[in-house]
Amino acid sequence: MQKTPLFLMIEGNIGSGKSTFLKSIKKNLPHINCIPEPVNAWQSNDKDENLLDLFYKDMPRWAYTFQTFAFISRIKTLLDYQKTSPHLFHAVERSVYCDRYCFAKNCFEQTMMTALEWKLYKDIFAWLVKNYAPKPAGFVYLRTEPAVSAQRISQRNRHEENNIPLSYLEALHHKHEEWLVHKKEIDPDLFYVPVLILDCNDDFEHNGAQKQKHLNTMQTFIDELLHQQQHIFPRTAYKQEISL
Repeated sequence: MQKTPLFLMIEGNIGSGKSTFLKSIKKNLPHINCIPEPVNAWQSNDKDENLLDLFYKDMPRWAYTFQTFAFISRIKTLLDYQKTSPHLFHAVERSVYCDRYCFAKNCFEQTMMTALEWKLYKDIFAWLVKNYAPKPAGFVYLRTEPAVSAQRISQRNRHEENNIPLSYLEALHHKHEEWLVHKKEIDPDLFYVPVLILDCNDDFEHNGAQKQKHLNTMQTFIDELLHQQQHIFPRTAYKQEISL
């Protein structure tokens, strides 16, 4: 009998290390399919315009357009992978719920979206998620202080992110805490979805021991999820040592 694919959402602020963590999963846990954010879809379209860049340059003008397109493109990406990937388990770089409870909500509260735009966003979001988005089996929250996120953003030097203020990162950090830690005002269907919190203030990309610790912790989390879902997944499939 075909088993239902399980989706583990890798969440965190900008610069928290999500892409780096997914690379580690892909290298050391090859039985897990890694699904990156559809950033390329945001950076170019048929008109050769960079929507991500437009958003960061003029958030009030582009907030509704970008945030709506962002969660639609995430759902499309998941559906495409679900059709073609033979994997049972998928690690996804951010979920549509992060769009809803962190980025878009912050845009509305910071008056980058009007009340009408926020209502339209929530209506479209609710319908698409209910009918098309796979429910997450669990969340992995890469918890990082805003100042650390800002430092990493500066180091990676993506041109769209050059002018992100610290206050924006602080607001997003607060939203992640409300959603994943305190579970404030979230959909009842999400309330009991398990959350693994990893302290990612240390530079685990260049620290083999810290990277191994995070992966081991995630392995245990995965085992628990699979047990709850009544899936059988052999421990021998895990690669125990980090290949640096």
